[in-house]
Amino acid sequence: MSKNTEKTDASVGLSHTDLEQNGKSNHDHTGDEVKEHLVVTDPEKKPSRRLKDAAYPVRRERLFNIVITLSVVTVLVVIGLLFLILVVHSLPSIEAYGFSFIVDKVWNPVTDKFGALPFLIGTLLTSFVALLISIPFSLAISVFLGEYARENRWGGVLRNMIELLAGVPSVIYGFWGLMVLVPIVRSLAMTLNEPPYGVGVLAASLILAVMIVPYSASISREVISLVPDNLKEAAYALGATRYEVVRHVIIPQSFSGIFAGVLLSFGRALGETMAVTMVIGNTNAIPNSLFSTGNTMASVIANEFTEATGTLHLASLIEIGLLLFIVTLIINSVGRYIIKKFSISV
Repeated sequence: MSKNTEKTDASVGLSHTDLEQNGKSNHDHTGDEVKEHLVVTDPEKKPSRRLKDAAYPVRRERLFNIVITLSVVTVLVVIGLLFLILVVHSLPSIEAYGFSFIVDKVWNPVTDKFGALPFLIGTLLTSFVALLISIPFSLAISVFLGEYARENRWGGVLRNMIELLAGVPSVIYGFWGLMVLVPIVRSLAMTLNEPPYGVGVLAASLILAVMIVPYSASISREVISLVPDNLKEAAYALGATRYEVVRHVIIPQSFSGIFAGVLLSFGRALGETMAVTMVIGNTNAIPNSLFSTGNTMASVIANEFTEATGTLHLASLIEIGLLLFIVTLIINSVGRYIIKKFSISV
């Protein structure tokens, strides 16, 4: 019994000793942590690596915000400088003709009489006719690629071919128009007892229609492919045919995106120069019909800018560029307003 008691006392003594040592070690660790905390929070000391790592994302976020802000400001500055340069270099024409420059029909560099109305009408006429011709084709292509051939191998081939058309140089389109479209338009004009020029507003509109189809078709295809599948499946569950799904579900849901693609293609048609210059006829007069020759704002600048010697002539051409800039800006603003109103109503 005495031996057992001594063993128990010894074990108890060891246990107390261990506890005291453990307590001291824990106290020492706690003191070390407090010291470390004091070192970290001491303002006179350098921050620890952990705080540096925590501050890195904050600095990166600030740098990202600065880059984004500078990019936006740069775009605004470039647009403002472009507008300012056009205004400054067209001041002689603005001071000489004023508002009559827009409504005057005569363009005669010999007598220094300049009016931009024929070119304004020619630009809007060719662009609107090209837009009307291209919309059915671009809409059909976008519906086919975005719905019918969405996961088809041949759909991918056709999609690549459509996108390839957007990269063809405009001078190639101009040569193709001269060799193919102009004879066809001339034959059609002779059939309708119109002057058989071949070149003219209709030929330019057809060229523009071919050139802007890839832009509107590509954007419309992307928008149509993003229509939620549950909406289409719900329409099919109610007994709708594929045509009815396209007409009553897909087109209404993607209308704003389709309109945006049409608007982009219209802006492309307004500024097209080389192809239109080769097939429009380059006549400084208001077109009487689609078979008449004419001129656009871009084509008259391309034709006469290198030959302009007088101050008024050069300033008038720059003012035409300013007018084209303003017209494009107005049309884009109106189109975006329409898109916004439609999106809100939907």
